[in-house]
Amino acid sequence: MAGMQEKHSRWQCGVISLQGLLLLFTGSLLVVILLAAFITSYSHFRDYVAAQLTAHARDGATATGLSLSNAIDGSDPVASASLIDAVFDSGRYLSVKYLAHDGTVIAGRSMPLNANAAPGWFITLAALPRPEAEAEVVRGWARLGKVHVVSHPGRAYDDLWRITSGLVLAALVIGGAGLFALWLLLRRILSPLKALEVQARALGQRDFRKRVSLRSTRELNQVTEAMNQMADDLGQLFEGQGKLIQHLRKVNNEDPVTGLASRGAFDQRLKVEVESEEKAAPGVLMMIQLGYFVDYNRAYGRDEGDRLLKQVAKSLRAFVLRHAESFAGRRTGAEFAVFLPGASAADARVWAGELVEELDGLYADMADPVDTSVHAGLAVAAAGAGVRDLLAAADEALRAAQQREESGCWMEETSSESHHNMETWRAIISQAIRDQNISLWLQPMVKGPDEQLVHYQVFSRINTTEGALKAGLFVPMAERLGLVADIDRLLISSVLERLAGNPDEVLAVSLGSASVSDASFCDDMLARLRSAGTVAGRLWIGVSEVTLHHHRKQAGELVRALANMGVPVLVDRFGVGGVPFSYLRNLPFRALRIDNSFIHDLDSHADNRFWLESVIGIARSRGVRVFATGVETGAEYSVLCKLGIDGAMGYHLGRPFAADE
Repeated sequence: MAGMQEKHSRWQCGVISLQGLLLLFTGSLLVVILLAAFITSYSHFRDYVAAQLTAHARDGATATGLSLSNAIDGSDPVASASLIDAVFDSGRYLSVKYLAHDGTVIAGRSMPLNANAAPGWFITLAALPRPEAEAEVVRGWARLGKVHVVSHPGRAYDDLWRITSGLVLAALVIGGAGLFALWLLLRRILSPLKALEVQARALGQRDFRKRVSLRSTRELNQVTEAMNQMADDLGQLFEGQGKLIQHLRKVNNEDPVTGLASRGAFDQRLKVEVESEEKAAPGVLMMIQLGYFVDYNRAYGRDEGDRLLKQVAKSLRAFVLRHAESFAGRRTGAEFAVFLPGASAADARVWAGELVEELDGLYADMADPVDTSVHAGLAVAAAGAGVRDLLAAADEALRAAQQREESGCWMEETSSESHHNMETWRAIISQAIRDQNISLWLQPMVKGPDEQLVHYQVFSRINTTEGALKAGLFVPMAERLGLVADIDRLLISSVLERLAGNPDEVLAVSLGSASVSDASFCDDMLARLRSAGTVAGRLWIGVSEVTLHHHRKQAGELVRALANMGVPVLVDRFGVGGVPFSYLRNLPFRALRIDNSFIHDLDSHADNRFWLESVIGIARSRGVRVFATGVETGAEYSVLCKLGIDGAMGYHLGRPFAADE
């Protein structure tokens, strides 16, 4: 069936255009008319010339016969020959003969057919009838013989050639001028159709910005106005749907005052980071509390209290931006939470101290003369511990910090050396880059109840004496250390080499935020993809929504460059970056990959299920596919299949495996 559709599509591409069809039909009609006029004129002139030649032959024969009968003694061969020579020398006859009754030639002259202007092929093609005539030669009542005359058609052929050449030239000039004028007219009249075709293709790609301003005939103008109106209506509809998705995401996942993640959304994402088998990685949870906030609210009012919370949220967003993969949320009142995946306890204590100092200064300036304090409690995500244990540990550390009157943070000393510090991480990652000691691991993305393979998602691992380090561990640290672009260079090269050796395989990679914002990396990657040729078309490039939010210009340029090369691009971790859906429609994305936090416990989370259903419907109307990650139960995958997901992956559907296995 697909083959038949492809064949039909190719046939459709070869169908003649309306302008070409009208030009062909009208031009053919003009040619037929000119050809008919030419044939008619040529035929009439040829018949006229033939009739003239016949009359000329008859007159010549009659005049010669009368001369031989009356003026000259026709029985005298010498006198007869003299007369025949005189007639023949006029050059207007092919043959002049005086014949006796028995057919013997008494006197005669003849010459071959030739013409001055008409070429031989034209003489053969025209083939005028032989203009012959005879006349009796008598003396009294006695019949002496007869004269046989054949007129010379050379001049007739020359005249016929000249008139034919003129007719052909006139037909070519008139026909050419007519066709050119017709082409200009059709081009002018049908010019809106090409613009309408471009607009229709844009609508097919869900680009509703194209407008047709060309004017033509009344009917085409009406079609143009209807198409423009339809594009406006569809654009407004899509804009409304995009705003609906954005509104649903904010209602379900954002705190209405600060814009940070709501308590439910933060806990859901934290649960994925801590408990999910696919994502589980060490990290530090930071709980922050503004002291005396009730007194501040009472002294300055609720509006000023909200303004303070917004300023704190602004500082937290700046902090999160400086620490890759981290995220923040508001839990309740003046209590906030920040999770730093992959961070060591020692580094997190330093960062938390700086953040508390910044927030304390901000709070004190806005609250003066009201007493203020800012406390933070830190807890390390231990292996095997659940999210409840982590929250309880952070809350206990926060209470310990609040036991001291001055602002500050607290962390249990027993967990302070549970992870590598920044310098250790720098050494591990730099050594792996120098030795190119980064291996590829693949996880299948599947579709439907029968779990058909869509592509493989590529993860990187660093091989150390302690074992293979997951990307969830070292990538956040590489982002903070400015080394992620070098890792992504190695990843792209390795993936393209694998694709070249496996022509039936489709792979997907995700780029780090710092890589996308690095112009040097983008140029190197684009050059590498160009040199790979058609292989690059089997590589999905993922750009996270957070990256799009913070690096819109660089990300937009990269996405457009990849799309122009035929490389499919997807929005990774969709739903947590806060990018308006209307912005995404202006970039040529081929797919969205929903963040794990929306998939975890999807079967029991009605709000996330409704939001995901809306995203799938709008994305499908734009021709954009929707993938899901973090599927770890059969119930989650069953819901995704019912919603019509285009692909899903997770430990329930297939674990990552080494690419060389």
